Amino acid sequence: MKKAVRYFSRLGNTKTIAEAIADGAGVQAVSISDEKELEEHVDLLYLGGAPYANIMAPELKAYAEKLDPKQVGSVRLFTTSNWSRRTVLALKKLLGEKGIPVEEDYFYAHMLHIKGRVEAARAFGRKA
Repeated sequence: MKKAVRYFSRLGNTKTIAEAIADGAGVQAVSISDEKELEEHVDLLYLGGAPYANIMAPELKAYAEKLDPKQVGSVRLFTTSNWSRRTVLALKKLLGEKGIPVEEDYFYAHMLHIKGRVEAARAFGRKA
């Protein structure tokens, strides 16, 4: 199964979680700032970011909008924030409307407890 981890992070919290998920999945986490579009077909895409001012980052939204349903088998979402899981909800809706399957299970890490959630993020990445 081909896996990939893509993320957007302004403060580094989501990057930390993305790297832990990637470690568990046996792949490298790539920032969408470095890869503007998914460059290859993947069976499972881990995609994450945090809400800013309680809305999804425009960069993450633009990346998700460019995803081609033919390139992605399914998506597993993750997010970091103080309390809001709006990014997950917004991505589920956006990707679902494009016909990209989004798994119900997602990963959340509170922004004040990132280091304490690293092992759980690795385990999330190991899930088949």
